[in-house]
Amino acid sequence: MKIAIGADHAGFEYKAKLLAELTAKGHELTDFGTHSSESVDYPDFAHPVASDIEAKKAELGILICGSANGVAITANKHQGIRAAICWLPELAALARQHNNANIVCIPARFISPREASEIVNTFLNTPFEGGRHSRRVEKISC
Repeated sequence: MKIAIGADHAGFEYKAKLLAELTAKGHELTDFGTHSSESVDYPDFAHPVASDIEAKKAELGILICGSANGVAITANKHQGIRAAICWLPELAALARQHNNANIVCIPARFISPREASEIVNTFLNTPFEGGRHSRRVEKISC
């Protein structure tokens, strides 16, 4: 699967771990940074991930920052992006099943690296259910 990934300084270490894990599983990742734990601005990474998905260069995206709020708000400014903040695997599953979310947003300051891996794996492996949920998802964009 083609995946776009990005993080700010708070999510840098989680991003590095997820990159290694997902690459080992055979996924193709585009890393939009950041590449250190030095302070940066989260929109600089959220916009390129969202744009990659809009352009269909990636199927799904992963964004990581301290609370996940900043990257989610930024990504959701893009038409066709449904970025979901997930701090439990169950939320990741529901975001995919019911909302057809295409970006998972991870709050690095509130979960462990192991939990982040579980959330991302659940997100990537859960299909959209369609049906009644399709009608609702079609009403999201302005």
